[in-house]
Amino acid sequence: MKIIVLAKQVPDTRNVGKDAMKEDGTVNRAALPAIFNPDDLCALEMALKAKDRLQNADVYVLTMGPPRAAEIVRESLYRGADKGFLLTDRKFAGSDTLATSYAIAQAIKQVKPNLIFCGLQAIDGDTAQVGPQIAEKLAIPQITYAEKLIEINEQTIVVKRRLENGIETVKTSLPALITVHGSAPACRARDAKKLMKFKHARTLSELKEEENDKAALFKERPYLLIEEWNADKVHADERSLGLTGSPTKVKKIDNVILTQKENKTLTSSNSDIEQLMTELLETKII
Repeated sequence: MKIIVLAKQVPDTRNVGKDAMKEDGTVNRAALPAIFNPDDLCALEMALKAKDRLQNADVYVLTMGPPRAAEIVRESLYRGADKGFLLTDRKFAGSDTLATSYAIAQAIKQVKPNLIFCGLQAIDGDTAQVGPQIAEKLAIPQITYAEKLIEINEQTIVVKRRLENGIETVKTSLPALITVHGSAPACRARDAKKLMKFKHARTLSELKEEENDKAALFKERPYLLIEEWNADKVHADERSLGLTGSPTKVKKIDNVILTQKENKTLTSSNSDIEQLMTELLETKII
């Protein structure tokens, strides 16, 4: 059984500054530190739990991004994934959710998994659109807001969903796509043995940039190769990729930099509360 996890390397939005956006409205990823998207880590854990309950199941990780996003694949291998793929091509640059979901769906068709897990949303966009769009493009059932894996076998899966006003238990047939809520269990830590096994895992692009020749090592241990796929490899239509295939257009961006200003201490007296309300109304804050 093949299980695939969609993971994304995202800019750390806790460190957003004035250079976080480019003039064309795209994220300036070079100006921000990159991290493993938190919801995707929860998705990886749920996929690994599914593997623990099944026989002969493999967990693959697919990430789309620049060459440095291969680090996400390595992190996944350290935690229990079996193999990883990096979907990278300059033709993907500037993709909105529609173009992104198209490219990833094309890549998934090459793997033909029984089950797909992904985070509910990425912290650099917070749209929660990519997962459902992929399911629609693949014409498979989807369960969103998954919080806990209840049951799984080779034909069906049962999960608990976290909704705004409560919880819900849902069952669906496979193949299916599951988006995982951030309230799901956190991902397990790195495994020391797996870290030693996969610490030299690289894409071909990374190998070309390194000074040390590791050809002999990769011939002896082919599992260390992180497959690198471009648009041609996944048979993607260029008209549906990147900025050309993205109907979402950013018209204007305002940088809001919060600075510390003077503060005022108020008591619980009626006069102080009345004064505060008057000031808020006069400054049109409320």
